[in-house]
Amino acid sequence: MKNETVTGSSKLGIMASYGLGKFNAEFLAQAFGVVVFKYYETEVQLAGWLTALALIIYSLYNAINDPLLGYFTEKTETRFTKRFGRRFPWIFIGALIWVFTFILIFFIPRPIQANQGLLFLWMVGSTCLFDTFYSLWDVNYQSIFPDKFRSETVRNKAAGIATGVGIVGIALGFILPSIITIFGEPETYITNSIIIAVVGFFVVFLLIPGVKESPEMIARYYEDRKKVEYSFFSSLKNAFRFRNFIAWIILYFFYQSAVNSMTASVQYVGDYIIDGSTTIIFVGLLVGALIGIPLWLTIRSRIQDKITNQRLMMITALIMALFALPMTSPSVNTSLLFTLFVFLFGLGFGGYWMIMTPALADVIDQIVIKTGVRNDGIFFGFRAFFGRLAFAVQAISFWLVHEFTEFNAEAGASQSELAILGIHVHTALLPAIFLVIGVIIFWRINTLNAEIIQINKQTLKELNL
Repeated sequence: MKNETVTGSSKLGIMASYGLGKFNAEFLAQAFGVVVFKYYETEVQLAGWLTALALIIYSLYNAINDPLLGYFTEKTETRFTKRFGRRFPWIFIGALIWVFTFILIFFIPRPIQANQGLLFLWMVGSTCLFDTFYSLWDVNYQSIFPDKFRSETVRNKAAGIATGVGIVGIALGFILPSIITIFGEPETYITNSIIIAVVGFFVVFLLIPGVKESPEMIARYYEDRKKVEYSFFSSLKNAFRFRNFIAWIILYFFYQSAVNSMTASVQYVGDYIIDGSTTIIFVGLLVGALIGIPLWLTIRSRIQDKITNQRLMMITALIMALFALPMTSPSVNTSLLFTLFVFLFGLGFGGYWMIMTPALADVIDQIVIKTGVRNDGIFFGFRAFFGRLAFAVQAISFWLVHEFTEFNAEAGASQSELAILGIHVHTALLPAIFLVIGVIIFWRINTLNAEIIQINKQTLKELNL
């Protein structure tokens, strides 16, 4: 069999193209997470508990949507499969539709805005539609990684490039809304959504070379189809038989809950604490993350034989928690201080974000050996579910904190000291707690070490899986 590592997947252009999927995913996801709760709560003034409930429903919808789509696309052969592969058609079609569903979340007809019940239904329907097409392409996009990038060296390089590209997407997803949207002018949110959708549309076409499936990948797919077929519920049961997968999912869930809480809080920080633009704060996160990527790549290369990606994930998560915590203090009340701590948070964030995909690939390798087949889409479906479930955590925590601290959405920029403290809590304290809990659970459950990972890679080569 032709050496894919040399002929295709190791090329920098292919890796950069693949990384653009991370750009789009993070670009739209962050633009969604940064403004959606605040837009509905303070701009169109949906009741806080209804806004939280809508996001909870949106998150629970993933319990059905992501694993089912992962299973469905894993097992469904289309007329395009033999030519383009089992994943590429879903990636391309799903991503094209997905970017434009983002507009519907903010483009709310005025009669609907005037009715709390209809506004609630619009929020639920538009966010669930947005998530359906996100899942369709992202589950398949993520599932390509372990099969396309098969060696440890190539995986780390591809993940590093994808992380760098994705960090730019995260930053733009933060920065563009902070520049375009204006507090008290809901129509600016519509303009913001259109601009973001158009950018996302053009990026989809640049993504094509990085997600094309090689003839070898297509051949492996048809070889897998000859093996034992599992029902959806059998696959669901199997997914949670693997403790290392459970450990990864739990830490990822708490990490995503922490990041969602902090980033969605920055708009509140700008409007109610520093009374100014939040662009500089997001730039601080971008710079920290971009410095963190080569820093952690260097550390990873120098200690590759001594420490696994699993352990590095825990270290970077604890660094994020450490630098989030000081922002709980009301004395951190200027752009400069928030930017400083967010920059330091970004050093850990860039590392975690780069390392988590190779770490999951190591987990998937072990599962493939034990099952004898590559059902990656199912496992990445659960990953997407828990990532989106984190939005429910953010929604519930914001609602509860605002209730207990008497935050008043109708009071404009004038809030009580208690309400301001509440914003500090969901900006910093809760993210730090989430990360520490995730690390403790992961440390107790995960069993992958360097020796097991190397044995797994050798076994995969011998089995041609």
